[in-house]
Amino acid sequence: MNKTILTLERSRRLTRDIWELILSGDASDFERPGQFLELALPEKFLRRPISVANWTDDGVLLLVRTAGRGTEALAASPAGTRFDALTGLGNGFDLDAGREDAILIGGGVGLAPLYGLARRMAGLGLTPTVALGFRTAEDLFYAEEFAALGCRLFVATEDGSLGTKGYVTDLIPRFAPECRYCYACGPTPMLRSAAALPQFTGGQFSLEARMGCGFGVCMGCTILTADGPRRVCRDGPVFQKEALQW
Repeated sequence: MNKTILTLERSRRLTRDIWELILSGDASDFERPGQFLELALPEKFLRRPISVANWTDDGVLLLVRTAGRGTEALAASPAGTRFDALTGLGNGFDLDAGREDAILIGGGVGLAPLYGLARRMAGLGLTPTVALGFRTAEDLFYAEEFAALGCRLFVATEDGSLGTKGYVTDLIPRFAPECRYCYACGPTPMLRSAAALPQFTGGQFSLEARMGCGFGVCMGCTILTADGPRRVCRDGPVFQKEALQW
């Protein structure tokens, strides 16, 4: 963990509630996709935990869903705004498990850490299979960015306005039955459905949780796993499929 200052360089609205933010500053503490940072926002007591979509040593890419006054204020911040940040938090995805029969499954803004994962898999010479789920075509974002990496891409929308109609986990047995390992991030019902697919012999799941501190002190994000109580912020947010009890 590193305490530093990150400066907002630019922001871009992608959908009605999803924003892309580029911040500069020391990001050298990040080692794996799936890690997160915490930003202190003006007049807010608790920091806001945000998954990192991609990073370099001198900056981060964030994909943020506006869900309340804090994230709305963050998205509306002008270029040049400086944020007190905790970086390099959590345990991310283990790329050693990455192989050609792996699939990346993202629901909504949960695709954020999967983008960084796909970039690093592509850098290893792998061709990631990616399945993304959205409510409607209007909610779609970053499909072009995944495609630009050479990913084999599938999209599902709940109303059928784009791609396959239904949930993202509905299309996997139909279009990617050969995939035996999954990396997933998104809403808990999506993760639960992905874990139940019999084709997967293993997987890694990034959980969403309310985090008070972000580094394991407050214990507020503790969950019960097969290995006993674990803190999502400190022991996760990425957990092995076998450890999770749905």
